[in-house]
Amino acid sequence: MADQPAARHPAGPLGRVGHWNWPLLLLAGLVAAIVVGTILYPTYANYDSTYSLIWGREVIHGHAPSFEAYRAPTQHPLGVLIGAILSLFGYLGDRLFVLLMLAAFVILVMGLYRLGRSAFTTLVGLVAAVIVCTRFDFPFLAARGYIDIPFLALVIWAGVLEVERPRRGRPVLWLLMLAGLLRPEAWVLSGIYWLWLFPRRTWRERLGDALIVASAPVIWAGLDYAVTGDPLYSQNHTSGLAEELGRSKGLGEVPHATVTFMRALVKLPVALAGIAGVVIAAVFSPARLRVPLALLLVGLLTFALVGAAGLSVINRYLLVPSLMVMVFAGVALGGWTMLERGRLRTGWIVLSCLVVAFGITWTALRVNVSQLTNELRQRGDARVGLRHLLDQPRVRAALACGPVLTPNHRLIGDVRWIMNLPESKVIARSDTARAAGVDAGLAIVPAWRSSLLRQGFDPVDVTVDDTLRAAPPLGWERIAVSEFYAAYAHCPVSPAGA
Repeated sequence: MADQPAARHPAGPLGRVGHWNWPLLLLAGLVAAIVVGTILYPTYANYDSTYSLIWGREVIHGHAPSFEAYRAPTQHPLGVLIGAILSLFGYLGDRLFVLLMLAAFVILVMGLYRLGRSAFTTLVGLVAAVIVCTRFDFPFLAARGYIDIPFLALVIWAGVLEVERPRRGRPVLWLLMLAGLLRPEAWVLSGIYWLWLFPRRTWRERLGDALIVASAPVIWAGLDYAVTGDPLYSQNHTSGLAEELGRSKGLGEVPHATVTFMRALVKLPVALAGIAGVVIAAVFSPARLRVPLALLLVGLLTFALVGAAGLSVINRYLLVPSLMVMVFAGVALGGWTMLERGRLRTGWIVLSCLVVAFGITWTALRVNVSQLTNELRQRGDARVGLRHLLDQPRVRAALACGPVLTPNHRLIGDVRWIMNLPESKVIARSDTARAAGVDAGLAIVPAWRSSLLRQGFDPVDVTVDDTLRAAPPLGWERIAVSEFYAAYAHCPVSPAGA
């Protein structure tokens, strides 16, 4: 009969056409693009990941990680472990961190394809995979070394395992446990999945499952307690820092933030297609949408809980549901492969082609590729420029004069990582209590527009004092300069090498 649901995994369009394996070809193209992009636009770890490297290096050297440093990000246990391993490679560990995140992005794309294919059809998976590659926020996160990418990969592959074998159990729980060591949102997913398994498990299995579910928060709290003496330090620190940085919105602002962030992450055409895809999946294949819909709804619930807890309300907490919107957009555009041949299928194909043409036109008119490439190039060049500045003999010698001053917290991680300095040796001038007594040492200030805007000024402290902190201290001597930064020193006695 025409227009009836087809087989669950039809060979279908863009599975194999002739001798071509399109999923494999597109995967090879993605890997090639990442390799070329990495060579042309080398980038370095972001603020959070740089601290993971610093903390990992401190652990390797037998020191307690400086979780309580001024405006340090929230620690993530698995991130600290990765940082410890990569810190063994010295300064190269920074680049290796980014390369690891790029590899995780490839695994994420593969997982999204597999989820769409397993839940629906091959074409649905391919469309979802292509969409995530063209939503530049996601590859950009990977290129800057954000741990959100491996977190997403673990969650998506947990979803894949569950789709392919419902109530699969321990393999899914272990993946969610690892994800829970990167981001606490996975704790909610683990708990809900434990409840989903509960009716079909023995009491011994339930207890074992519960231990896996509890292990991530217990490890997290245990590490906090061992380092700071407060098992809830990460939660308290995150909420306090969110309020200080103006990211705490409250539950009442969550709905508006959800719409705003989701539109920014997936863009309007994909968001509309995703909404249509949920309806289409519910009509044509309600049994297949269980896992993607659960991930979407739990992700939105978690975002609401984050707002209610007073934590940072930022778009990165909507990454999981945004990926599910892409899967459902794949259903809207490629779900016709779930039908046998007929008029409805033909009309759906024509409509999908028109929507794709509209989406390409929309993207072409709004995306400034040169702006993205310039951003990547400037970030890489700025880090290289900072390293060359800090490696100069006069700058290294000036460390004997006193601590290193930075305008605010934004440069602290980079300076500490490059110069291998403890927390006490690098002070932000915005940390007025500690900086007030510093009248000698080394000061690093941005010397170019992009670095000044990104690391010189503090967007939550738009004051005259903040502007002055981005200028060199009065009376200090400029001892080195690069394209992006300048170094000033003040010494009661000239250091060796000056």
